Amino acid sequence: MSVLEVGEFVSRDGPRVVVAVGVLAAVLLLARASVWLVRYARAAGEVRASMRQEIRINRGWRRLARLSGLSVTDRTPTLMTSLSTEQGREPKPRVLVPKIHTVPDEFGVQVTVKALPKVGLEEFQRAAPYLADAWGCTRLSVRQQSPGVLVLRAVRRDPLISPTFHSPTGQAPQEVSIWDVGLDEYAEAIRCELANVPGITVAGLPGYGKTSLINRLICDLAPSGAVQFAVADGKVNGAHEGDYADMQDRLFAFAGDDLETANTLFKRLVALMRSRSALAREYFGTTNMWHKGPSPDWPLVVLVIDEAHTFFRDHKGSDRETKRLAALAAENTRLVEALVKIGRSFGMLTIVATQKATGDAIPTFIRDVCPVGLSFAQKTADAAVAALGDDIREYPDASPVALQDPRYVGVAVMSQYGREGFVRVRTPYVEPEDAARVAASTAHLTRDPADLLSAVRGPSLLKPPRAA
Repeated sequence: MSVLEVGEFVSRDGPRVVVAVGVLAAVLLLARASVWLVRYARAAGEVRASMRQEIRINRGWRRLARLSGLSVTDRTPTLMTSLSTEQGREPKPRVLVPKIHTVPDEFGVQVTVKALPKVGLEEFQRAAPYLADAWGCTRLSVRQQSPGVLVLRAVRRDPLISPTFHSPTGQAPQEVSIWDVGLDEYAEAIRCELANVPGITVAGLPGYGKTSLINRLICDLAPSGAVQFAVADGKVNGAHEGDYADMQDRLFAFAGDDLETANTLFKRLVALMRSRSALAREYFGTTNMWHKGPSPDWPLVVLVIDEAHTFFRDHKGSDRETKRLAALAAENTRLVEALVKIGRSFGMLTIVATQKATGDAIPTFIRDVCPVGLSFAQKTADAAVAALGDDIREYPDASPVALQDPRYVGVAVMSQYGREGFVRVRTPYVEPEDAARVAASTAHLTRDPADLLSAVRGPSLLKPPRAA
C-alpha cells in the first residue's frame, strides 16, 4: 500500500478506527478493573487497606516525583518529536519520571523503581521523608536491589507493634543452616545464617520473648534429622517442667538447675566435640563440617543454655558446699568456653540466654566470641551494652531500653556478624500446643550424636572427656 493509499484510508475510515481503538481501550481498562476488584474482594482487611494505598501511590506518582525532585529534564528530542515540531521552532524538552511497579501486602506497599540519570539511590533516600508523608506511611526505606533498580518499602502499619504468630508446618526445612528470626521494622524477613556460627547470645527482661524465640528455632529445625538438641535450663529441676517441657521428646539431653547435672552434660558435649575433631578430616575430607553441611549421621548439635547465670555464677563462701558449687561453676565456664571457641567447625552451636548479659551472667570470654547477639527489652543502657556491645550507644533509636512497653513484647534488637548497625525484629509467638505437636511428630528423629558418631567409625573413637 502506497503512502497516498494510506492517507486515503485514514481520511475515509479514520472515525471508525478511532472508535475501534477507543472501544478496545475501554475493554482492556474494564478487564483490568475487574481483576483488581476480584483481588480486592478476596484479600484480607489489612491487604485491602494496602491496595487502597497502592492506588494512591500510583495515581499521584508523576506529580509527587516532580515536587520531590525525582524527575529529570531531557532536552534531546526524540525522532517523533523532531518530525512533529514545526520547522524553525525548538522541540519541547521532556520531563522524565522514574517508572514504578507496586505490590501491596498486609503491612504496606513495596515499590520497585527504575532509576534515571541523576535520579538514583541518594536522591530517593533524601526524598524518603516527603514520600512517607505523602503516602501515609509510618516509615519508608530505600535500598538498591540491583544496578539501576531500587526498592522502596512503604510501611503503612508498624510491624513492631503488631503481634505475630508462627504455626510450625512440621515439614523439614530445605536449609537447616537458616534461622528465620522474624520481621524487621519494614516488614521484611530477617534470616540468620547458622553455618560457621559458634554461638548466639539472647538477653532481655523476663516475659519479653526469649524462650519463644528459641522454641521457634527448635520447632522449625526439629523435622530434620540433621539437627539434634540439648537444653540446660536454669529455671527448673527436670525436663517435664518449664518452658521446654513441650519439646522434651525432641531433646536428646536435658539438664535442670543442678550444677552437677549440667556439668555432666557439658562434659558429654565437649567429649563429642573432641571425638568429632579426631574424625572430621577423614569423614568430610576437611576439618570444617560446614564445607559439606550437617547430615543425619553428623547432625548440627544445638545446645541451649537458658538462665545461663545459674551455671556460671561465682559462688562466694568458705563452707564445703559453696566451694563445691564454685568449682562446678568454674568448670562449667571452661567447658562452655571450649564449645563456643572450638565447636564451630564440627557442627556445635551454643545458644546462651539470660536476662542481663553482664560478665557475671555470661563470662565475657564466652559472650564476646558469639558473633550473633539479640536483646529484648532492657532497663538500663549498661545492660544494653552488655548484650549488644558498645556500638549500641551510637544507635539510640535501636536501643532495647526503648522496648520497655507491653506493645514491644516479642521485639528484639539484633546484631549480625558482617552487618553494620542493628535491626529491630518482631519475633513471632509459638503456641505451646504447636510446639508439643511438632515434638511428638518428630520424636522418632531424636538421636544421641555420640551414638551416631560411634556408628560411623566405631566406639573406640569416643574418648573420655578431657579438661577444656
